[in-house]
Amino acid sequence: MLDDTIAAIATAPGEAGIGIVRLSGPMSIAILDQIFVPSKGKSIKDFPSRRFTHGYIVDPYTKNRIDEVLVVYMKGPYTYTAEDVAEIDCHGGIVPVRKILEIVLRMGARIAEPGEFTKRAFLNGRIDLAQAEAVMDVISAKTEKGFDIALGQLEGTLSREVKRIRNDILEMIAHITVNIDFPDEDIEQITYEKLEKQGEKIMKEIEDLLSTAHTGKIMREGLKTVIVGKPNVGKSSLLNALLKEARAIVTEIPGTTRDVIEEYVNIQGIPLNIVDTAGIRETEDLVEKIGVEKSKEFFNKADLIIFVLNASEPFTEEDLQIIELVKDRDAIILLNKTDLPMVLDEEDLRKMLPGKKIIKISILENIGLQELEETIVQMVYGGEVKHKHYSLVTNVRHQNALERAKKNMEDAIKAIQRNMPLDFVEVDVKNCWENLGEITGDTVDEDIIDRIFANFCLGK
Repeated sequence: MLDDTIAAIATAPGEAGIGIVRLSGPMSIAILDQIFVPSKGKSIKDFPSRRFTHGYIVDPYTKNRIDEVLVVYMKGPYTYTAEDVAEIDCHGGIVPVRKILEIVLRMGARIAEPGEFTKRAFLNGRIDLAQAEAVMDVISAKTEKGFDIALGQLEGTLSREVKRIRNDILEMIAHITVNIDFPDEDIEQITYEKLEKQGEKIMKEIEDLLSTAHTGKIMREGLKTVIVGKPNVGKSSLLNALLKEARAIVTEIPGTTRDVIEEYVNIQGIPLNIVDTAGIRETEDLVEKIGVEKSKEFFNKADLIIFVLNASEPFTEEDLQIIELVKDRDAIILLNKTDLPMVLDEEDLRKMLPGKKIIKISILENIGLQELEETIVQMVYGGEVKHKHYSLVTNVRHQNALERAKKNMEDAIKAIQRNMPLDFVEVDVKNCWENLGEITGDTVDEDIIDRIFANFCLGK
Protein backbone atom coordinates (compact mmCIF):
# COMPACT_ATOMS: atom_id res chain seq x y z
CA MET A 1 0.00 0.00 0.00
CA LEU A 2 1.30 3.49 -0.83
CA ASP A 3 2.13 5.73 2.13
CA ASP A 4 0.60 9.06 1.11
CA THR A 5 -3.00 10.21 0.67
CA ILE A 6 -4.30 11.65 -2.59
CA ALA A 7 -7.37 13.74 -3.35
CA ALA A 8 -9.14 15.06 -6.44
CA ILE A 9 -12.46 16.33 -7.72
CA ALA A 10 -14.15 13.28 -9.27
CA THR A 11 -16.96 15.07 -11.12
CA ALA A 12 -16.85 17.15 -14.28
CA PRO A 13 -16.41 20.92 -13.80
CA GLY A 14 -19.45 23.14 -14.14
CA GLU A 15 -22.92 23.51 -12.64
CA ALA A 16 -24.46 20.22 -11.52
CA GLY A 17 -26.68 18.65 -8.89
CA ILE A 18 -23.72 17.32 -6.90
CA GLY A 19 -19.95 17.49 -6.90
CA ILE A 20 -17.67 14.79 -5.48
CA VAL A 21 -14.27 15.10 -3.82
CA ARG A 22 -12.50 11.75 -3.49
CA LEU A 23 -9.66 10.76 -1.15
CA SER A 24 -7.56 7.59 -1.04
CA GLY A 25 -4.74 6.58 1.27
CA PRO A 26 -3.91 5.98 4.94
CA MET A 27 -4.96 9.49 6.10
CA SER A 28 -8.30 9.59 4.25
CA ILE A 29 -10.54 8.85 7.22
CA ALA A 30 -8.47 11.01 9.62
CA ILE A 31 -8.68 14.00 7.26
CA LEU A 32 -12.43 13.51 6.86
CA ASP A 33 -12.82 13.35 10.64
CA GLN A 34 -11.04 16.73 11.05
CA ILE A 35 -13.16 18.65 8.51
CA PHE A 36 -16.58 16.94 8.75
CA VAL A 37 -19.16 17.67 11.44
CA PRO A 38 -22.09 15.20 11.37
CA SER A 39 -25.53 16.74 11.81
CA LYS A 40 -26.04 14.50 14.86
CA GLY A 41 -22.88 15.86 16.47
CA LYS A 42 -20.82 12.67 16.58
CA SER A 43 -17.45 11.88 15.01
CA ILE A 44 -17.50 10.30 11.55
CA LYS A 45 -15.70 7.34 13.14
CA ASP A 46 -18.86 6.65 15.18
CA PHE A 47 -20.74 5.87 11.97
CA PRO A 48 -20.36 2.55 10.14
CA SER A 49 -18.20 2.21 7.05
CA ARG A 50 -19.90 2.29 3.63
CA ARG A 51 -22.89 4.28 4.86
CA PHE A 52 -23.61 7.88 3.87
CA THR A 53 -23.73 10.40 6.70
CA HIS A 54 -25.26 13.89 6.58
CA GLY A 55 -23.42 16.90 7.94
CA TYR A 56 -21.20 19.87 7.12
CA ILE A 57 -17.68 20.49 5.91
CA VAL A 58 -16.11 22.99 8.31
CA ASP A 59 -12.82 24.83 7.91
CA PRO A 60 -10.87 23.57 10.98
CA TYR A 61 -8.99 26.89 11.28
CA THR A 62 -11.79 29.45 10.88
CA LYS A 63 -14.62 27.14 12.03
CA ASN A 64 -16.72 28.45 9.11
CA ARG A 65 -19.15 26.08 7.44
CA ILE A 66 -18.17 25.46 3.81
CA ASP A 67 -21.08 23.33 2.56
CA GLU A 68 -23.81 20.91 3.53
CA VAL A 69 -22.70 17.45 2.42
CA LEU A 70 -23.12 13.70 2.49
CA VAL A 71 -19.94 11.74 3.20
CA VAL A 72 -18.96 8.09 3.15
CA TYR A 73 -15.77 6.31 4.11
CA MET A 74 -14.69 2.80 3.18
CA LYS A 75 -11.96 0.79 4.86
CA GLY A 76 -9.47 -0.97 2.61
CA PRO A 77 -8.71 -3.39 1.09
CA TYR A 78 -12.25 -3.84 -0.28
CA THR A 79 -12.39 -0.48 -2.07
CA TYR A 80 -11.70 0.85 -5.57
CA THR A 81 -8.03 1.49 -4.79
CA ALA A 82 -7.69 -1.28 -2.15
CA GLU A 83 -6.86 1.52 0.32
CA ASP A 84 -8.91 3.52 2.81
CA VAL A 85 -11.20 5.74 0.71
CA ALA A 86 -13.44 8.70 1.55
CA GLU A 87 -15.88 10.61 -0.65
CA ILE A 88 -17.53 13.95 -0.01
CA ASP A 89 -20.74 14.68 -1.94
CA CYS A 90 -21.33 18.42 -1.93
CA HIS A 91 -23.38 20.83 -4.01
CA GLY A 92 -22.37 20.91 -7.66
CA GLY A 93 -20.60 23.89 -9.12
CA ILE A 94 -17.05 25.12 -9.31
CA VAL A 95 -16.83 26.96 -5.97
CA PRO A 96 -18.03 24.30 -3.44
CA VAL A 97 -15.84 21.46 -4.74
CA ARG A 98 -12.77 23.67 -5.06
CA LYS A 99 -13.13 25.07 -1.54
CA ILE A 100 -13.52 21.57 -0.09
CA LEU A 101 -10.55 20.26 -2.09
CA GLU A 102 -8.41 23.17 -0.85
CA ILE A 103 -9.21 22.27 2.78
CA VAL A 104 -8.49 18.58 2.17
CA LEU A 105 -5.09 19.46 0.70
CA ARG A 106 -4.32 21.76 3.65
CA MET A 107 -4.97 18.84 5.99
CA GLY A 108 -2.19 16.75 4.44
CA ALA A 109 -3.47 15.14 1.26
CA ARG A 110 -1.82 15.88 -2.07
CA ILE A 111 -3.52 16.45 -5.41
CA ALA A 112 -3.88 13.22 -7.37
CA GLU A 113 -2.20 12.80 -10.74
CA PRO A 114 -4.40 11.89 -13.74
CA GLY A 115 -5.59 8.30 -13.33
CA GLU A 116 -3.85 7.85 -9.99
CA PHE A 117 -6.84 6.27 -8.23
CA THR A 118 -6.98 3.56 -10.90
CA LYS A 119 -3.17 3.31 -10.91
CA ARG A 120 -3.28 2.58 -7.18
CA ALA A 121 -5.90 -0.10 -7.79
CA PHE A 122 -3.40 -1.67 -10.21
CA LEU A 123 -0.31 -1.24 -8.00
CA ASN A 124 -2.19 -2.66 -5.01
CA GLY A 125 -3.17 -5.74 -7.03
CA ARG A 126 -6.94 -5.23 -7.17
CA ILE A 127 -7.00 -5.10 -10.98
CA ASP A 128 -4.48 -5.82 -13.72
CA LEU A 129 -3.31 -3.38 -16.40
CA ALA A 130 -5.81 -4.50 -19.06
CA GLN A 131 -8.66 -3.98 -16.57
CA ALA A 132 -7.28 -0.56 -15.63
CA GLU A 133 -7.23 0.52 -19.28
CA ALA A 134 -10.82 -0.70 -19.63
CA VAL A 135 -11.92 1.91 -17.07
CA MET A 136 -11.35 4.71 -19.58
CA ASP A 137 -12.97 2.63 -22.33
CA VAL A 138 -16.12 2.32 -20.19
CA ILE A 139 -16.16 6.10 -19.72
CA SER A 140 -15.56 6.90 -23.40
CA ALA A 141 -17.77 4.17 -24.95
CA LYS A 142 -19.87 5.58 -27.80
CA THR A 143 -22.44 2.78 -28.15
CA GLU A 144 -24.03 0.15 -25.91
CA LYS A 145 -22.04 -2.61 -27.61
CA GLY A 146 -18.84 -0.65 -27.08
CA PHE A 147 -19.81 -0.22 -23.43
CA ASP A 148 -20.51 -3.96 -23.08
CA ILE A 149 -17.07 -4.80 -24.51
CA ALA A 150 -15.31 -2.36 -22.17
CA LEU A 151 -17.29 -3.54 -19.15
CA GLY A 152 -16.42 -7.16 -19.95
CA GLN A 153 -12.73 -6.28 -20.10
CA LEU A 154 -13.03 -4.36 -16.83
CA GLU A 155 -14.45 -7.56 -15.33
CA GLY A 156 -11.37 -9.45 -16.56
CA THR A 157 -12.56 -11.42 -19.59
CA LEU A 158 -9.59 -10.49 -21.80
CA SER A 159 -7.19 -10.89 -18.88
CA ARG A 160 -8.42 -14.44 -18.26
CA GLU A 161 -7.86 -15.31 -21.93
CA VAL A 162 -4.32 -13.95 -21.82
CA LYS A 163 -3.53 -15.69 -18.53
CA ARG A 164 -4.83 -18.99 -19.90
CA ILE A 165 -2.51 -18.72 -22.91
CA ARG A 166 0.41 -17.73 -20.66
CA ASN A 167 -0.23 -20.82 -18.52
CA ASP A 168 -0.02 -22.98 -21.66
CA ILE A 169 3.27 -21.27 -22.54
CA LEU A 170 4.55 -21.79 -18.98
CA GLU A 171 3.85 -25.51 -19.31
CA MET A 172 5.84 -25.55 -22.55
CA ILE A 173 8.72 -23.70 -20.86
CA ALA A 174 8.68 -26.19 -17.98
CA HIS A 175 8.96 -29.14 -20.38
CA ILE A 176 11.88 -27.50 -22.17
CA THR A 177 13.70 -26.42 -18.99
CA VAL A 178 13.53 -29.79 -17.28
CA ASN A 179 14.97 -31.50 -20.36
CA ILE A 180 17.79 -28.93 -20.56
CA ASP A 181 18.70 -29.03 -16.86
CA PHE A 182 18.17 -32.75 -16.19
CA PRO A 183 18.88 -34.59 -19.45
CA ASP A 184 20.03 -37.79 -17.74
CA GLU A 185 17.35 -38.00 -15.07
CA ASP A 186 14.53 -40.52 -15.14
CA ILE A 187 11.93 -38.06 -16.45
CA GLU A 188 9.70 -37.92 -19.47
CA GLN A 189 11.80 -36.77 -22.42
CA ILE A 190 10.09 -34.07 -24.44
CA THR A 191 10.13 -34.75 -28.17
CA TYR A 192 10.44 -32.09 -30.84
CA GLU A 193 7.18 -33.39 -32.28
CA LYS A 194 5.36 -32.82 -29.00
CA LEU A 195 6.93 -29.37 -28.63
CA GLU A 196 5.83 -28.42 -32.13
CA LYS A 197 2.24 -29.44 -31.34
CA GLN A 198 2.31 -27.36 -28.15
CA GLY A 199 3.69 -24.37 -30.05
CA GLU A 200 1.10 -24.65 -32.82
CA LYS A 201 -1.73 -24.84 -30.26
CA ILE A 202 -0.46 -21.68 -28.54
CA MET A 203 0.02 -19.97 -31.90
CA LYS A 204 -3.63 -20.70 -32.78
CA GLU A 205 -4.79 -19.21 -29.47
CA ILE A 206 -2.79 -16.01 -30.09
CA GLU A 207 -4.06 -15.76 -33.68
CA ASP A 208 -7.66 -16.18 -32.50
CA LEU A 209 -7.28 -13.18 -30.22
CA LEU A 210 -5.48 -11.15 -32.88
CA SER A 211 -8.25 -11.84 -35.38
CA THR A 212 -10.61 -9.74 -33.25
CA ALA A 213 -8.36 -6.65 -33.27
CA HIS A 214 -9.81 -5.00 -36.39
CA THR A 215 -13.41 -5.20 -35.15
CA GLY A 216 -12.29 -4.35 -31.62
CA LYS A 217 -10.52 -1.18 -32.75
CA ILE A 218 -13.67 -0.08 -34.59
CA MET A 219 -15.85 -0.71 -31.53
CA ARG A 220 -13.47 1.34 -29.38
CA GLU A 221 -12.51 4.19 -31.72
CA GLY A 222 -15.24 4.16 -34.35
CA LEU A 223 -15.23 3.19 -38.03
CA LYS A 224 -13.64 6.13 -39.84
CA THR A 225 -16.11 6.69 -42.66
CA VAL A 226 -16.00 9.36 -45.35
CA ILE A 227 -18.92 10.33 -47.60
CA VAL A 228 -17.63 11.40 -51.04
CA GLY A 229 -19.22 12.44 -54.29
CA LYS A 230 -19.52 15.47 -56.51
CA PRO A 231 -21.46 18.46 -55.17
CA ASN A 232 -25.25 18.22 -54.84
CA VAL A 233 -25.58 14.43 -55.08
CA GLY A 234 -27.03 14.16 -51.55
CA LYS A 235 -24.00 13.72 -49.29
CA SER A 236 -25.26 16.13 -46.64
CA SER A 237 -28.79 14.71 -46.90
CA LEU A 238 -27.32 11.24 -46.30
CA LEU A 239 -25.50 12.43 -43.18
CA ASN A 240 -28.68 14.04 -41.86
CA ALA A 241 -30.64 10.85 -42.59
CA LEU A 242 -28.12 8.71 -40.69
CA LEU A 243 -28.05 11.17 -37.80
CA LYS A 244 -31.84 11.47 -37.93
CA GLU A 245 -31.45 15.23 -37.52
CA ALA A 246 -30.55 18.25 -39.66
CA ARG A 247 -26.84 18.72 -39.01
CA ALA A 248 -25.56 19.61 -42.49
CA ILE A 249 -26.90 22.38 -44.73
CA VAL A 250 -28.88 21.00 -47.67
CA THR A 251 -29.49 23.24 -50.72
CA GLU A 252 -29.63 23.01 -54.48
CA ILE A 253 -26.41 25.04 -54.73
CA PRO A 254 -23.34 22.91 -55.58
CA GLY A 255 -20.48 23.26 -53.11
CA THR A 256 -22.63 24.34 -50.15
CA THR A 257 -20.62 22.17 -47.74
CA ARG A 258 -17.42 24.18 -47.69
CA ASP A 259 -15.94 22.58 -44.61
CA VAL A 260 -15.71 19.03 -43.32
CA ILE A 261 -18.58 18.01 -41.02
CA GLU A 262 -17.67 15.20 -38.58
CA GLU A 263 -20.16 13.28 -36.43
CA TYR A 264 -20.54 9.97 -34.58
CA VAL A 265 -23.41 7.80 -35.80
CA ASN A 266 -24.62 4.65 -34.04
CA ILE A 267 -25.29 1.94 -36.65
CA GLN A 268 -26.73 -1.06 -34.80
CA GLY A 269 -24.16 -0.67 -32.03
CA ILE A 270 -21.24 0.15 -34.32
CA PRO A 271 -19.87 3.68 -33.84
CA LEU A 272 -19.28 5.37 -37.19
CA ASN A 273 -16.97 8.36 -37.07
CA ILE A 274 -18.58 9.74 -40.21
CA VAL A 275 -17.37 12.71 -42.24
CA ASP A 276 -19.40 14.66 -44.80
CA THR A 277 -16.77 16.11 -47.10
CA ALA A 278 -16.80 19.29 -49.12
CA GLY A 279 -16.50 17.21 -52.28
CA ILE A 280 -13.29 16.23 -54.02
CA ARG A 281 -13.07 18.47 -57.08
CA GLU A 282 -11.18 21.34 -58.65
CA THR A 283 -12.35 24.78 -57.52
CA GLU A 284 -11.13 28.36 -57.70
CA ASP A 285 -13.00 29.42 -54.55
CA LEU A 286 -10.33 29.77 -51.83
CA VAL A 287 -12.60 28.80 -48.91
CA GLU A 288 -14.03 25.81 -50.77
CA LYS A 289 -10.51 24.82 -51.84
CA ILE A 290 -9.47 24.48 -48.19
CA GLY A 291 -12.50 22.23 -47.58
CA VAL A 292 -11.55 20.07 -50.57
CA GLU A 293 -8.00 19.64 -49.22
CA LYS A 294 -9.43 18.58 -45.86
CA SER A 295 -11.70 16.12 -47.68
CA LYS A 296 -8.69 14.50 -49.35
CA GLU A 297 -6.93 14.22 -45.99
CA PHE A 298 -9.90 12.46 -44.38
CA PHE A 299 -10.35 10.30 -47.49
CA ASN A 300 -6.80 8.95 -47.21
CA LYS A 301 -7.27 8.03 -43.53
CA ALA A 302 -10.74 6.47 -43.86
CA ASP A 303 -11.58 2.83 -43.06
CA LEU A 304 -14.68 2.99 -45.26
CA ILE A 305 -15.71 5.18 -48.20
CA ILE A 306 -19.37 5.85 -48.99
CA PHE A 307 -19.45 7.08 -52.59
CA VAL A 308 -22.70 8.84 -53.54
CA LEU A 309 -23.72 9.14 -57.21
CA ASN A 310 -26.72 10.84 -58.79
CA ALA A 311 -28.60 8.02 -60.54
CA SER A 312 -30.71 10.52 -62.51
CA GLU A 313 -27.68 11.89 -64.38
CA PRO A 314 -25.00 10.35 -66.63
CA PHE A 315 -21.41 10.06 -65.38
CA THR A 316 -19.46 13.30 -65.24
CA GLU A 317 -15.71 13.84 -65.25
CA GLU A 318 -15.85 14.39 -61.47
CA ASP A 319 -17.62 11.03 -60.99
CA LEU A 320 -14.94 9.25 -63.03
CA GLN A 321 -12.16 10.88 -61.02
CA ILE A 322 -13.68 9.67 -57.75
CA ILE A 323 -14.25 6.18 -59.20
CA GLU A 324 -10.49 5.98 -59.79
CA LEU A 325 -9.88 6.98 -56.17
CA VAL A 326 -12.28 4.45 -54.60
CA LYS A 327 -11.67 1.37 -56.75
CA ASP A 328 -8.87 0.08 -54.50
CA ARG A 329 -10.54 1.04 -51.21
CA ASP A 330 -13.20 -0.52 -48.97
CA ALA A 331 -16.21 1.30 -50.35
CA ILE A 332 -19.99 1.20 -50.63
CA ILE A 333 -21.50 2.80 -53.73
CA LEU A 334 -24.85 4.57 -53.35
CA LEU A 335 -27.01 5.41 -56.36
CA ASN A 336 -29.10 8.24 -54.96
CA LYS A 337 -32.24 9.90 -56.38
CA THR A 338 -33.68 6.61 -57.66
CA ASP A 339 -37.12 8.18 -57.20
CA LEU A 340 -36.30 9.95 -60.49
CA PRO A 341 -35.88 8.21 -63.88
CA MET A 342 -32.65 6.17 -63.96
CA VAL A 343 -30.08 7.67 -66.36
CA LEU A 344 -26.71 6.53 -64.99
CA ASP A 345 -25.40 3.32 -66.62
CA GLU A 346 -25.29 0.82 -63.75
CA GLU A 347 -23.68 -1.89 -65.89
CA ASP A 348 -20.75 0.40 -66.74
CA LEU A 349 -20.41 1.27 -63.06
CA ARG A 350 -20.16 -2.42 -62.11
CA LYS A 351 -17.44 -2.89 -64.74
CA MET A 352 -15.47 0.07 -63.38
CA LEU A 353 -15.92 -1.01 -59.74
CA PRO A 354 -16.05 -4.83 -59.81
CA GLY A 355 -16.90 -6.47 -56.49
CA LYS A 356 -18.09 -3.27 -54.86
CA LYS A 357 -21.46 -3.23 -53.08
CA ILE A 358 -23.88 -1.00 -55.00
CA ILE A 359 -27.09 0.10 -53.29
CA LYS A 360 -29.95 2.01 -54.90
CA ILE A 361 -31.32 4.62 -52.53
CA SER A 362 -33.61 7.60 -52.37
CA ILE A 363 -32.82 9.73 -49.37
CA LEU A 364 -35.87 11.87 -50.14
CA GLU A 365 -38.20 8.86 -49.84
CA ASN A 366 -36.13 6.97 -47.23
CA ILE A 367 -35.44 4.03 -49.56
CA GLY A 368 -32.33 1.87 -49.19
CA LEU A 369 -30.99 3.30 -45.93
CA GLN A 370 -31.74 0.12 -43.99
CA GLU A 371 -29.81 -1.90 -46.58
CA LEU A 372 -26.89 0.52 -46.18
CA GLU A 373 -26.85 -0.03 -42.42
CA GLU A 374 -26.99 -3.82 -42.83
CA THR A 375 -24.11 -3.67 -45.33
CA ILE A 376 -21.95 -1.69 -42.89
CA VAL A 377 -22.66 -4.23 -40.13
CA GLN A 378 -21.75 -7.09 -42.49
CA MET A 379 -18.48 -5.38 -43.44
CA VAL A 380 -17.47 -4.82 -39.81
CA TYR A 381 -18.26 -8.32 -38.63
CA GLY A 382 -17.32 -10.11 -41.85
CA GLY A 383 -20.80 -11.56 -42.21
CA GLU A 384 -20.70 -13.33 -38.87
CA VAL A 385 -20.02 -12.35 -35.28
CA LYS A 386 -17.42 -15.00 -34.53
CA HIS A 387 -16.44 -13.71 -31.10
CA LYS A 388 -18.34 -12.61 -28.05
CA HIS A 389 -18.19 -8.82 -27.93
CA TYR A 390 -16.28 -8.68 -24.65
CA SER A 391 -13.49 -10.95 -25.99
CA LEU A 392 -12.46 -8.47 -28.66
CA VAL A 393 -8.97 -6.96 -28.58
CA THR A 394 -9.73 -3.23 -28.65
CA ASN A 395 -6.44 -1.69 -27.53
CA VAL A 396 -3.53 -1.04 -29.92
CA ARG A 397 -1.05 -1.73 -27.11
CA HIS A 398 -2.58 -5.16 -26.60
CA GLN A 399 -2.55 -5.83 -30.34
CA ASN A 400 1.15 -4.93 -30.58
CA ALA A 401 1.98 -7.23 -27.65
CA LEU A 402 0.05 -10.09 -29.29
CA GLU A 403 1.84 -9.53 -32.61
CA ARG A 404 5.24 -9.68 -30.89
CA ALA A 405 4.19 -12.82 -29.01
CA LYS A 406 3.04 -14.41 -32.27
CA LYS A 407 6.42 -13.65 -33.88
CA ASN A 408 8.22 -15.18 -30.89
CA MET A 409 6.20 -18.39 -31.16
CA GLU A 410 6.73 -18.51 -34.94
CA ASP A 411 10.48 -18.32 -34.33
CA ALA A 412 10.26 -21.04 -31.67
CA ILE A 413 8.36 -23.37 -34.03
CA LYS A 414 10.92 -22.76 -36.80
CA ALA A 415 13.74 -23.60 -34.37
CA ILE A 416 11.92 -26.80 -33.37
CA GLN A 417 11.40 -27.79 -37.01
CA ARG A 418 15.13 -27.31 -37.64
CA ASN A 419 16.00 -29.47 -34.59
CA MET A 420 17.95 -26.61 -33.05
CA PRO A 421 19.15 -26.97 -29.42
CA LEU A 422 16.41 -26.54 -26.82
CA ASP A 423 18.20 -23.50 -25.37
CA PHE A 424 17.38 -21.55 -28.57
CA VAL A 425 13.75 -22.67 -28.47
CA GLU A 426 13.47 -21.70 -24.80
CA VAL A 427 14.56 -18.08 -25.48
CA ASP A 428 11.77 -17.51 -28.03
CA VAL A 429 9.12 -19.21 -25.90
CA LYS A 430 10.06 -17.12 -22.84
CA ASN A 431 9.93 -13.94 -24.93
CA CYS A 432 6.43 -14.95 -26.05
CA TRP A 433 5.38 -15.40 -22.42
CA GLU A 434 6.84 -12.02 -21.43
CA ASN A 435 5.23 -10.13 -24.32
CA LEU A 436 1.80 -11.48 -23.39
CA GLY A 437 2.48 -10.45 -19.80
CA GLU A 438 2.68 -6.83 -20.94
CA ILE A 439 -1.07 -6.90 -21.62
CA THR A 440 -1.94 -7.63 -17.99
CA GLY A 441 1.01 -5.67 -16.58
CA ASP A 442 2.89 -8.69 -15.21
CA THR A 443 6.02 -7.93 -17.26
CA VAL A 444 5.60 -4.28 -18.23
CA ASP A 445 8.11 -1.46 -17.65
CA GLU A 446 7.28 1.30 -15.17
CA ASP A 447 7.55 4.05 -17.80
CA ILE A 448 4.85 2.32 -19.89
CA ILE A 449 2.61 2.18 -16.81
CA ASP A 450 3.14 5.91 -16.24
CA ARG A 451 2.30 6.72 -19.87
CA ILE A 452 -0.90 4.67 -19.74
CA PHE A 453 -2.27 6.39 -16.63
CA ALA A 454 -1.20 9.85 -17.82
CA ASN A 455 -4.03 9.59 -20.39
CA PHE A 456 -6.68 9.17 -17.68
CA CYS A 457 -8.85 11.99 -16.37
CA LEU A 458 -8.36 13.54 -12.94
CA GLY A 459 -10.28 11.89 -10.13
CA LYS A 460 -10.35 8.46 -11.78
